[in-house]
Amino acid sequence: MLLKTRLTAAKEIETAPQAEGRDLPEGFVRLRLAVGSLCGTDLHYYSDFANAGFVLNGPVTLGHEACARVVEGGSSGLAEGTLVALNPIMNCGTCPACERGEVNLCTAKKFPGSATTVPHWDGFFQGEILHPARCCRPVGDHVNPRHLTFAEPMACALHALNKGGVAVGQKVLITGCGPMGLLAIAAAAARGVHVTALDVRPEAVEAALRVGASEGLVASEVPDGALDRRFDVAVEASGAIPAFSQCLKAVRQKGRVAILSSIQPRAAEIPLHLIMVKEIEVVGSFQFNAEFEEAVQLVESGAVDFDALTACTYPLAELSDALGTMAAGKASGKILIIGAE
Repeated sequence: MLLKTRLTAAKEIETAPQAEGRDLPEGFVRLRLAVGSLCGTDLHYYSDFANAGFVLNGPVTLGHEACARVVEGGSSGLAEGTLVALNPIMNCGTCPACERGEVNLCTAKKFPGSATTVPHWDGFFQGEILHPARCCRPVGDHVNPRHLTFAEPMACALHALNKGGVAVGQKVLITGCGPMGLLAIAAAAARGVHVTALDVRPEAVEAALRVGASEGLVASEVPDGALDRRFDVAVEASGAIPAFSQCLKAVRQKGRVAILSSIQPRAAEIPLHLIMVKEIEVVGSFQFNAEFEEAVQLVESGAVDFDALTACTYPLAELSDALGTMAAGKASGKILIIGAE
């Protein structure tokens, strides 16, 4: 039996049978969820019914990180049973941002499981998914679906590295060793970059070392000033204001700070003078562009140990429990949601 989950209010997930056989719009394919994964965005919507200032105006199915199997390819030519990575960015293709290749900044895009699209577009945590064929990237039979679900968040991590100009030979600090921080660490390590990972939790630092960090530091054990001006680039992946302040201190003169985390709107004290006196370049990193293809290729290559980035798995029927585990901070790594696989 297919299931559909919906967030109906903060911390309230409704799970019900899903009707099969919905009309298939032109240009779309019918899919069965193989594997999805939880994101910090899902957690914010689950906890607060809002994220980064965007408030949901009604129930929505969460989930924008997933892979699926083709059930009906329509006019796409995709064969039944093909495993596809799902790109959640459904851009318009005609606005100035799209013409620049910056689909993440499309002014008319649809994005599943998010308040940024009104009316809300249901996300991937459902048994049957209808998705544009152009947003489905097929992969070979050798690819593990539990690894392919990492394509979307890995693309976000790669975008942050690219915005930060991370390259071989640099010293890079990544603050926050949650799922996104770990993906950024793994991606940077795959580029041959020397990465220092910083987190308040010893177990998270240990996870960072397992996925490729050259150095792991527990924040409470680092003396004041010990990291100042040591790094070419810092990637902030925790969402914590003190970590962002640490990044400003840690980069050298004319260094760069890339913000990968979803920092929630709130009052904060930040040493902004450092941006001026050190001529630091601070760049935002929102979703991804061509990095989605780069991420899928990275998954296909087997160069990243995605099992080491996986904390635990839950069936789709237990999505609420999975979000509760994430909210409690009990997982070091990604929580996967298992569908038809």
